[in-house]
Amino acid sequence: MNILRLKELLYEKGITGKELAEKVEVTPASISNIVQGNSFPKPDLLIKIADVLNVDVRELFLSTKPTKTETIFTLRKGAYIPIGELKKQ
Repeated sequence: MNILRLKELLYEKGITGKELAEKVEVTPASISNIVQGNSFPKPDLLIKIADVLNVDVRELFLSTKPTKTETIFTLRKGAYIPIGELKKQ
């Protein structure tokens, strides 16, 4: 089970896995394995990835608890911005 939303964040930020690999100083294969859920990065690499993607480390993870609300996003300048929440039915 993959608990990282790295693939989604790369798409949102318009950055390739290869570009991310260069910026965090790992191989493209390492990033590919992380994106596919075949390996999990060490905490220091998670921090570098979050820094390069300009997100909080917590935003790299999918929620593991069911929620009663759904977040609504809008796309502004190539990034998704949360604008509110709706109750799930």
